Amino acid sequence: MPLPDKDALLRWIRENPTHASKRDIARAFDLKGADRIELKRLLRELTEAGAIDRSARRFRPPGHLPPATVLVGDRIDRDGDLLARPLQWSEPGAPPPILYIPRKGDAALGPGDRFLAKLAPIHEEDGLRYEARLIRKLQAGAPRALGVIRLSDGGGRVVPVDKRGEEMRVEHHDLCGAEEGELVEVEALGPARLGLRRVRVVERLGDPFGPRAVSLIAIHQHQIPTAFPADALAEAEAAQPASLAGRLDLRETPLLTIDPPDARDHDDAVAALPDDAPDNPGGWRVWVAIADVAHYVRPGSALDRAARERGNSCYFPDRVVPMLPERLSGDLCSLHEGEDRPVLALQMRLSADGRKLDHAFHRAVMRSAASLTYAQAQEIADGADHALAAPVRDLFAAYACAAQERTRRAPLALDLPERRIVLDEMGHVTSVAFRERFEAHRLIEEFMVLANVCAAETLEAARRPLIYRVHEEPAAEKLDALREQVETVGLTLAKGQVLRTSHFNALLEAAEGTEFAELVNMGVLRAQTQAYYSPENFGHFGLHLRAYAHFTSPIRRYADLVVHRALIAAHRWGADGQTLEEAAGLAQTAEHISRTERRAMEAERDTTDRYLAAFLAEREGAEFDAKVSGVARFGLFVKLDETGADGIVPISTLGREYWRFDAETLTLTGETSGKVIGMGARARVRLVEAAPVSGGLRFELLDVEGAGRIPSGGRGRGGAGPRRKLGATRAAALKAGRKGKRTR
Repeated sequence: MPLPDKDALLRWIRENPTHASKRDIARAFDLKGADRIELKRLLRELTEAGAIDRSARRFRPPGHLPPATVLVGDRIDRDGDLLARPLQWSEPGAPPPILYIPRKGDAALGPGDRFLAKLAPIHEEDGLRYEARLIRKLQAGAPRALGVIRLSDGGGRVVPVDKRGEEMRVEHHDLCGAEEGELVEVEALGPARLGLRRVRVVERLGDPFGPRAVSLIAIHQHQIPTAFPADALAEAEAAQPASLAGRLDLRETPLLTIDPPDARDHDDAVAALPDDAPDNPGGWRVWVAIADVAHYVRPGSALDRAARERGNSCYFPDRVVPMLPERLSGDLCSLHEGEDRPVLALQMRLSADGRKLDHAFHRAVMRSAASLTYAQAQEIADGADHALAAPVRDLFAAYACAAQERTRRAPLALDLPERRIVLDEMGHVTSVAFRERFEAHRLIEEFMVLANVCAAETLEAARRPLIYRVHEEPAAEKLDALREQVETVGLTLAKGQVLRTSHFNALLEAAEGTEFAELVNMGVLRAQTQAYYSPENFGHFGLHLRAYAHFTSPIRRYADLVVHRALIAAHRWGADGQTLEEAAGLAQTAEHISRTERRAMEAERDTTDRYLAAFLAEREGAEFDAKVSGVARFGLFVKLDETGADGIVPISTLGREYWRFDAETLTLTGETSGKVIGMGARARVRLVEAAPVSGGLRFELLDVEGAGRIPSGGRGRGGAGPRRKLGATRAAALKAGRKGKRTR
């Protein structure tokens, strides 16, 4: 065989990356004697020219990886697959993408994990990529955290943004150029031993106090995806308005959207018309029209993958991280006033006493007659003049009927105020207030609940797989804790029988109008289980419903989009309905979107805490009226009347005596003075520390109902030692379970 030229050599090396030693090449071209000397010269020239690299006695083209390589898990893509990167990469530019392909029985791998893998090159039109098969897992990923750099001689410390976190130390050579006060992501270097955990900076994120940086901290901390893939954006931009063909024309029906004034999208509209059927005197025909997102987001498309990855939209005071690109969420799918929009529309017939007689779904086109706020709708219902006064008052009349059935059903009647944080143009908090709640809110909530029930019933009747919204009964231990809590304020919760929502409502009604009302509402909420998504139906305890599914918010919840597709398939409305593949994966989808919902809740709550701490930071030393909202071994929780902000009073600051904690009565009793501090007690507190980066608030107790003035200072005999920092105190606070739960 003649000696190959350089092009032939390069082509063979590229096609045989696992057999590219000089001996392999000589054997492949049947080279012997003097030809092998000439081959050595050609390979040296190719190496010097940068056409190939040589490592471990093998030759490979630049930008290629050896067949066995140590990899590091980089991130999870929108399909749920692990993408990896080589542990070592010294060539210019980014390394080629590597997709990890797990086999049955392989160890679970995630971002940060190191593993030895066998690589298979895949040459495609857009370049080289690799598929990796596990040889051996080497090391689990090091834990990461967000924090703020505080420099000192020889390095510095990292103050965590997580209220439950502890300070960390960083050596000078591990700072990666980070400067004083900069927000960074750090990675732990080995396990925590004596002293502070040592970390290294892996990413610099800028000024934590910059305009609108608060939500960015939560977005990064909770790994919420923000940028849409290019192919998803391209699909959204290419989308065109839906036609009327094959759809029911509801453009003349007086459908209205009723939303908060700061609503970013409008995915539901309602209308009510008197039912003229002779068998339903005084009854109503209620229409609920929901944006037809499924028309634009088809199963398996790039848009679908991106929406599923997010699971839901995330709402912050300064921004929204949408589940769908703006072209859809804010335009083609949003039910704007005066614009034709495709919808899945539900007509329900309600009797005069609120019973649902029947219902039917339609694929339709609507035109919103008006976009009203809750306040505007309420004003019209109360008598204000408006061009659409008649349709609005018909809605309220239909709701009055539906409310009768709601009363008979007796869903959980929690009354918890919702905070509203107002920002200026620079992203600074200007005010914190509680949103006013109107009857218009309850109207929309009830019609949405009824629509969700109809969706579940229809799909069950059609035997279509669906995702239910499940809320199971409270656990026995949580009920015992609630009983002990309410007994401290003179109330009781039935025991020894199967508890229903009506029992909780009786407790809430007994507390209504008292100083303990909010405390009891929060206690009842904490006693509930976390609602979740499941392809199996276990009922909805809080709403007192046998079957319930989310249908009414497909712009911001993937669960609703899944239900829409199931309805489309059940009615055979088109090829954009539920596929066999999608139906087979509902369990995994339900588990995934339950996680993304919890992630969004935590990020939203953390952001609110940080904004409140930033708002109060300039008032350190000020005094506030508050209420004791929690009692624990390590101190008290207090809730400010003015803003609803929560903070902690460490037990080490409660005078100079020993305080005994009673877990049954949830009280602290002074051993010397006999003073008793319990749940719900009115208090006067002084703000000692507000930490905007973590969202933590620490107070000093000045005066408390039933115990009088509390002298400041550390405790004596039986004390807990020196005052702990806010982060350490908050770590203990996890036991108090301050987190709320989403039950709908």
